[in-house]
Amino acid sequence: MNYKKIVIFENEVLFNILEEIKEKLYLDLTLANKENINEIKKKLNEDCLIISNKTNKEFTNSLILELLPIKLDKLVEMINLKFLKNKFNSQSSVPIGDYVLNLNSRKIQKENRIIDLTEREVNLIIFLKENKTAVKIDIIQKKVWDYGIGLETHTVETHIYRLRKKFKTEFNDDHFILSSKDGYYIE
Repeated sequence: MNYKKIVIFENEVLFNILEEIKEKLYLDLTLANKENINEIKKKLNEDCLIISNKTNKEFTNSLILELLPIKLDKLVEMINLKFLKNKFNSQSSVPIGDYVLNLNSRKIQKENRIIDLTEREVNLIIFLKENKTAVKIDIIQKKVWDYGIGLETHTVETHIYRLRKKFKTEFNDDHFILSSKDGYYIE
């Protein structure tokens, strides 16, 4: 289970309460104040949530607790919703070369043209894009389809053929998924 990274800003009481139950809620907590927030912000990434009692324009990903006291289950619900919303938003615009992939709707767009993708096509695109070099068919079978290595199948080639055909038809792009002697890749 991945721990949710949370910075509690200038609220030691809330920090102490959550610190007692952080293992059950899968929280990675940090207490911050005006003196150390700049150092902490350097270490933060988009997966981190800052909880504060005050609105602060410096915090891009924050949860403001305006109405206190708050029930613990309500706070946990607010934290979970904030993380879900952030994940949804981050998945709605994934750059892949000249394209923008929306993982939520499974659509890929270039300028004003959009094509629908299957879940497997999205997984294949993401897998190829995350690999910086060409990937052999048997590795794609194992990682994307969870097939055993050495299993005779043309699933990968068929999906790549169909995906290339979609990109050729809609975007006039023959070079989205490339191949070499080492396998398939996306630049």
